[in-house]
Amino acid sequence: MKDLQQFDTEGLERLIRDVPDYPKPGIVFKDITPLLRDPAGLSLAVEYLTQPFRHQRIDVVVGAESRGFIFGTAVARNLSAGFVPVRKPGKLPLETHRESYALEYGTDALEIHVDAINKGDRVLMVDDLLATGGTMAACCRLVETLGGHIVGAAFLLELDFLNGRSKLQDYPIHSIMHVTGD
Repeated sequence: MKDLQQFDTEGLERLIRDVPDYPKPGIVFKDITPLLRDPAGLSLAVEYLTQPFRHQRIDVVVGAESRGFIFGTAVARNLSAGFVPVRKPGKLPLETHRESYALEYGTDALEIHVDAINKGDRVLMVDDLLATGGTMAACCRLVETLGGHIVGAAFLLELDFLNGRSKLQDYPIHSIMHVTGD
């Protein structure tokens, strides 16, 4: 496949709609549903997420609930890698490791099966959105606790003005699209 870096992302940007005041007043939610519905847009988005990692050995792709599952499984397939879900507490059926993280108003937690990552596995982290970085930082801590080596983190969209990248300084970050202002 051609190197996608030669193409711009304007077509993908048009497939993401803004929903004002959701989930609360003052927030502009980035709705990726139209992109997921569009076969060419979805295919291109997955390829953009995959491209920088095609020539690296990736053993496992990890995706956070829930949109990380959509993109993560597709990227894992493209890379001939396995996929591991990170879920909200109580959603995984066997023994898990839990990581709590701070939200704007309180805390949340994520879990991973204790046997999901082998020591030394080369892991790519994938999610749809990098906002404040708390969710992905928690996912990275889970993977590292199990002995995984994080090769990078890939996002469809990064909200630059929230500086989530600062919580992921130890990892190469690849974001397809950037939103610079709130």
